[in-house]
Amino acid sequence: MKMKTILCKGIIYNSLEYFNLTQTDNMFVAKSKIVGTYDDNIYSVNYHLITDSEWLIQNFHITYEINGIEKMLQGDKIMNKWKINGQIDEDFTDFKFIDISLTPFTNTLPIKNLNMPLAQEHEIHVIYLDILNGTITPIKQKYIKKSEDVYRFENVPNDFEADIKVDSFGMVEFYPDLFEKVLEK
Repeated sequence: MKMKTILCKGIIYNSLEYFNLTQTDNMFVAKSKIVGTYDDNIYSVNYHLITDSEWLIQNFHITYEINGIEKMLQGDKIMNKWKINGQIDEDFTDFKFIDISLTPFTNTLPIKNLNMPLAQEHEIHVIYLDILNGTITPIKQKYIKKSEDVYRFENVPNDFEADIKVDSFGMVEFYPDLFEKVLEK
């Protein structure tokens, strides 16, 4: 069953994202297409993510093209380990979340999963997929629920922070300087 179709603007990334979220009995499926320009690069990204019913990432498939060069990232959760591009990567053992650099949707995953009470904070381990730089790294992030519709996001150690505004479902509406929801159907 289709749940949401969203058009999102990448502010700093000069991008548009066409995003669909569907739900089946025990999973959520996110599919998206992003096109944009950044630092003299023209890029397009297609991603397909599968989460379980608790919003924990189970699989990701990302194809992208930067200035005509095509690449792919594939990740499958196998028990508590991650098989990325065909190889088990021990650096990501027990990681429950991913963060794709060019979309605000991956911030929704921990917000939905953690379901935090007001003023609570939670630190998580994340597979960070920096599409434009072609890197995959383990990082820590912290979320703090400031109000029903605002979460403070921080990198750990704190070299970046932002107050993210979400809708009643937990989808990002505004991420200062980075992303803004344009329309939802």
